[in-house]
Amino acid sequence: MQRALTLYNTTIGKKAVMAASGFILLGFTVGHLSGNLKAFAGPTEYNEYARWLRTVPALLWGARIALLFAVLAHIGSAFQLWKRNKDARPSRYQKNVSVATDYAAKTMYFSGPILLFYILFHLAHLTFGGMLFGEGAMFGIEGYAWEVSNPYNNMVRGFQHWPVVIPYVLGVVALGVHLFHGIWSMFQSLGANHPKYNHLRRDLAIGLAALLTLGNLSFPIAVMAGYLEPTNLTFHFPELM
Repeated sequence: MQRALTLYNTTIGKKAVMAASGFILLGFTVGHLSGNLKAFAGPTEYNEYARWLRTVPALLWGARIALLFAVLAHIGSAFQLWKRNKDARPSRYQKNVSVATDYAAKTMYFSGPILLFYILFHLAHLTFGGMLFGEGAMFGIEGYAWEVSNPYNNMVRGFQHWPVVIPYVLGVVALGVHLFHGIWSMFQSLGANHPKYNHLRRDLAIGLAALLTLGNLSFPIAVMAGYLEPTNLTFHFPELM
């Protein structure tokens, strides 16, 4: 235990924690997107998937707890690395040379807070909307009420309104930028760093970040284009109440 704590107090240790927690969050992002893509199969498929998640509480709460620890570890390590870099910054009389790693770090610190706001907004929109708004209008938008047994309509009706779409799109773009530099840095922190193969690491980072960004943007785009529309079907899922 003492050895682990000593390692964490080093810059390498904090980067390793960021890489490991980032890997967990990346896995969740991929799984979350794959589940949400069921919206394109129709409201029944999407709502059945949401119901199924509630029927496996060990999986649902296990994932939530793991994600909470991963987010806290990721944010905590990022803040400590930022503070360490700030304290080690050269004097203002010294020339500041901006290199690729410095640019990546600055981008990560910029996109991180936006991403945190996006996560909180997303949770308020699609997870805790019923608790936060009750029978009132979601986000004060007239005609947009929470449907307990119809997550599909909660999602689709939300993306029919710009006050919901704009924060979501900004968050997804920030997620894409964060993922690109995060995936690139993650492999570097884990020792996968060689001039001969770095271009493959970069291509993988670009490919995964682009895929996840476009996948998440497909929902508001499909709704605004009229491809995904609210359903008049009635669902009764006690598990969602």
